Amino acid sequence: MIRHIHLKTPHGTLLGRLDRPDDPRCLILLARSHHVPGDAELAQHLAELGDAVLSMELLTTQELQFADATQNVPRLSQRLIEILDLIRIDGDMENLPLGIFAAGDITPAAIRAAAQRDAQVKAIACHGGLIDRAGLQALDLLAGPLLMLFDADDDIGPAAYHRAGNHLHGPHEMHWLAAHEDGMVRATTWLCRQVSALK
Repeated sequence: MIRHIHLKTPHGTLLGRLDRPDDPRCLILLARSHHVPGDAELAQHLAELGDAVLSMELLTTQELQFADATQNVPRLSQRLIEILDLIRIDGDMENLPLGIFAAGDITPAAIRAAAQRDAQVKAIACHGGLIDRAGLQALDLLAGPLLMLFDADDDIGPAAYHRAGNHLHGPHEMHWLAAHEDGMVRATTWLCRQVSALK
């Protein structure tokens, strides 16, 4: 089943797509500032493996016109909370164990949202990004397992992760990606293994 999701905000409509196979093992929320090429193919692939995927934009077309839009952690976090609230009351998603995948600038917002919805979000995986921008309170409160993936040439993200380490009390791990390794594939595989164990 494929459903197109529309979430209205004061600044426009956020677009999303739910790919849900029969009797899915888990739900993965792909949190993006905007859709990127390959999301639909990845969602279809994961659905074939038995995983439901919700790919959601966090910024409207209007907001993307501003150069610093992806740096607004409070706004991105609030959008994720609104999406999590939608999932919680949606008949196709509400009973599925949930994990979040985020990357780059969305990483701190995803961690902040997961910390606020720790009973709902069972695990979070991030590819790059400055984890410490989530804020100390969010890092302290994050309870679910966290996977951080970094490219071999990323010096800034791992430094932020190490700075945040003393404030992470839940299970967390960091891995370097090999050259040409697809971080999203590794992250989503890890996510469904984590959350499916809780089903």
